Amino acid sequence: MSTPTISFGRKSAAALAHSKNEPSWLVAWREEAAEWAETLELPKPEKTPIQRWNLDVQGAHRPGQVVSAPAELPQAIASVLDAESTGAVIVQHNSSVVYTRLPEQLKAKGVLLSSLEEAARTHEELLRSHLMTAYARDEHKLSAMHAALWNGGVFLYVPPGVELEVPVQAILFADDAEATFVPHVLVIAEANSRVSFVENVSSSLGETKSTLLHNGAVEVFAKAGAYVRYAAVHHLDSSSIDISYRRAVTDNGARMEWLIGDMHEGNTVSDTKTILKGSGSTSDAKIISVGTGSQRMSLTTGAVHIGRSSESGMVTHAVMKDEATAIINGVTKIEKGATKANGEQTERILMLSSKARGDANPILLIDEDDVKAGHAASVGQVNAEQVYYLMSRGISRAEAERLIIYGFLDPVVSEIPLEVVRDQLQRILERKLG
Repeated sequence: MSTPTISFGRKSAAALAHSKNEPSWLVAWREEAAEWAETLELPKPEKTPIQRWNLDVQGAHRPGQVVSAPAELPQAIASVLDAESTGAVIVQHNSSVVYTRLPEQLKAKGVLLSSLEEAARTHEELLRSHLMTAYARDEHKLSAMHAALWNGGVFLYVPPGVELEVPVQAILFADDAEATFVPHVLVIAEANSRVSFVENVSSSLGETKSTLLHNGAVEVFAKAGAYVRYAAVHHLDSSSIDISYRRAVTDNGARMEWLIGDMHEGNTVSDTKTILKGSGSTSDAKIISVGTGSQRMSLTTGAVHIGRSSESGMVTHAVMKDEATAIINGVTKIEKGATKANGEQTERILMLSSKARGDANPILLIDEDDVKAGHAASVGQVNAEQVYYLMSRGISRAEAERLIIYGFLDPVVSEIPLEVVRDQLQRILERKLG
């Protein structure tokens, strides 16, 4: 049985919105996006023929069962929930949010955490002024599809000067291959606030002939002087397609950090970008990925410098096995007027199979003279001299290669700010690397 699809006409988008009791502005907003989805073209990630992927499969609206306590969640979700944490938690199961926990001390400080659907009703102006302004609805066909169909989602608001000492955890989980799974995460960190956010996207679909499409998006707005650390681990079944677009906008003096583990088992498009709008703002992105089987992966990291004296760093490390293919792009764009900007990027790929393929493409687009920019890229096998050195200390070749590979991926693994998610990422690495 094939997965039922949702058409993109105005009527179908409106019917979906009305069924969830959404405000009239959002109904019209979805209708417009549905019309665009019918005419816009797919994005064109370099050397990745996504037009051959099954991207028209959208599923049906399948809300999960709302629970009042973590013990009532499915085991697959509970296994990555930090049971001992005193921080905030939100869980999406298939097409809807089923559990939210916001400690009273954070509520007292004005912190807001809810599904995006709930925020559309309770914090309309705040939502409307930010939602899909960094990741535009008309950017391409996939963004319009996302705007027409997003469900559940996460809304996090941190007031000015508030610092969250414990990371906020979001678990986005699917176990129904015929569900619409289109979460949108929106984080607004006001001036001089501080927050760490850990997103976990996974699935447990079992034997299925259906394709689950995760068409997800993240938008982060770091206001003046704010600091946001966003960590994400993605691990879906091989029958899934993972589409993930992430955008951050930094104001004066703000800092954005991305820690991304793209560990999906199937075809992937991952696009992570920071728009450094404010002067003195900074962005640091660290991405790791392991490709196995016949995966096709497009991993793009970008930084757009608009503010003066802005700085960006991007590091992507990927390991390719079997017949997997990865196209890794790093794009640093320095706009006219962004004087004293500094953008650095590094892309490195380890090849563990003669049939695997990896392309590393550093790109610098400079429209200003008084700036610094640099890049490094490499594709190769495990360093023979490093292996020999470790073997000379009594370590077997297999163990020496394993240690080198884990060290290669450690820049992200060691910095995940929740132990339970860090341990999960370690287990995924062990399985994928064998």
